[in-house]
Amino acid sequence: MRLTILQEKLKEGLALVGRICSKSTTLPILSNILFKVEKNFLILSATDLEVGIKWRSLIKMEEEGEAVIPNQTTFSLVSLSPNKAIKINSKNLQVFFECDNYQSTLKSLSPEEFPIIPLNIEGEYLKIPSQFFCQALSQIVNLTSTSTAKPEISGVYFIFQENLIKIVATDSFRLGEKTIYLEKKVGTVKKQSLILPQKAARELINIFGEKAGDLKIYFSSNQIVFESQMEETNVPQIQFTSRLIEGEFPNYQDIIPKKSETQVSIPGKEFLNQVKSASVFSGKTNEIKLEINSKKGIVGISSQSPDVGEYNSQIQAKIKGSDTKVAFNYRFLIDGLLNVNIDKEKEVVLELTGEEGPAVLKSLSDQSYLYILMPIKKT
Repeated sequence: MRLTILQEKLKEGLALVGRICSKSTTLPILSNILFKVEKNFLILSATDLEVGIKWRSLIKMEEEGEAVIPNQTTFSLVSLSPNKAIKINSKNLQVFFECDNYQSTLKSLSPEEFPIIPLNIEGEYLKIPSQFFCQALSQIVNLTSTSTAKPEISGVYFIFQENLIKIVATDSFRLGEKTIYLEKKVGTVKKQSLILPQKAARELINIFGEKAGDLKIYFSSNQIVFESQMEETNVPQIQFTSRLIEGEFPNYQDIIPKKSETQVSIPGKEFLNQVKSASVFSGKTNEIKLEINSKKGIVGISSQSPDVGEYNSQIQAKIKGSDTKVAFNYRFLIDGLLNVNIDKEKEVVLELTGEEGPAVLKSLSDQSYLYILMPIKKT
């Protein structure tokens, strides 16, 4: 292969695909990047066998070809090169870099040894604004389980329908559901449901979260492909693919309470700050207690630790329903408050179903997000 590309552009591509490179000692080729030059494009590819990525850029091409070179070494070399055009050519399993008065030679592995990254883009697809989709996913992605005993809840569950997308995750202690309403459907997908590994979901946000334009999603039985287009040509710039988790996601709708015994409308930021303060005294159990007094319109927040001391505070709230006392893991409560976007919402709603029933945390104005958390049961 023989090509010329701007240093800044190559650095951008290497930084992106390098995220996916594996540090596997059993398969060292996975710590390398495949360079492929064809039809005036440079294609960089990387995979860890669970996810894969391809990045394209227009280049000045002199000769087509392929080479496999170490990710970290190549990125360091290009990052330290002047911000000028870099000439790259390969011959006899060696890759030569030339930029200004910088010259380097890297040893290449055989391209035939590099794993094939399958991209099934023939089936149903959907288009959605990239930033919008990734922002919704970011409200859910950290709620998955880390347990290997239940792989079906170790990923993010998606339901794709005609006019909406539901994104769901749970770790059995809390659950989040985000609904995306599609004003105008673009694509051929009718109904699909799948479980995406958490790692892939996080990378999806990192890769496409700041990208303008649409994200095109292709569906197949055991794989999903996410694709964004180049601005200057109708060719994909980034293609990111992931395997799917086998199994059936739990019927989570049964967990969401149909009605509540107590409704608390409470200032979000103040509530968050008091929960954080109470967490200092929560001890090893992470437990904080809420006492709801409907007559006084007060929520009492308390925690205690035999090693540290105790904490008590009160906050004014609008309360409907019966008085109750309930205990939560403060970490789960904080996650919920952050996910309902308290920066924009002056008040959040906490719906309770007794001391041991599931609680619902949601926004007053945005009904598209629900956060369910289980109280700490009395012992």
